[in-house]
Amino acid sequence: MFKVGITGNIGSGKTTVSKIFKVLGIPVFYADDEAKKVMVTDSLLIAGIKQAFGNESYFADGTLNRKHIAAIVFNNNDELTKLNALVHPAVFRAFDNWVLQFDDKVPYVMKEAALMFESDSYKMCDRTIMVSAPLDLRTKRVMQRDGISAEEVQSRNARQFPEEKKREMANDLIINDDTQLVIPQVLKLHQLYLSLAPDK
Repeated sequence: MFKVGITGNIGSGKTTVSKIFKVLGIPVFYADDEAKKVMVTDSLLIAGIKQAFGNESYFADGTLNRKHIAAIVFNNNDELTKLNALVHPAVFRAFDNWVLQFDDKVPYVMKEAALMFESDSYKMCDRTIMVSAPLDLRTKRVMQRDGISAEEVQSRNARQFPEEKKREMANDLIINDDTQLVIPQVLKLHQLYLSLAPDK
């Protein structure tokens, strides 16, 4: 199965772009949503989180104690790295299982992930797209969307690789700066991936 990864820093609009591919009939795996899911369904991951952050990481009903985890990893990069090192492999496993259901049914599938390059999950994909937009525009979008300050947006952005680095690592680029039309860019890449995907 031909796999395309799609990423972009906070506020870039990667989810919007993913939805356009979805309209074209391409299944999209949302890694960030899946990460929340596997933290309460993947027994291997749950055991790892309890071992690393204590049994109080989960409530008696099996739900995640988000406040407890957040208090540990917030502003502590070492602890956040430890958590990501547990979560990312579980998301990789979920992606592998998810892909199986589309075998021979679609020309290619997509994986959307904020930390695609940071987590090395781009290595699971045949091509990667970087959705790019200027920082001031991305900051404005996230402030409006999440109701947070510019400082908080910049802080979240600082936890990701710089845009320039991701643009260098990606195979393909979509500019989403409100001056260029996004749909024609998506259609062009869609045609490229159809040509690259192995014939069924």
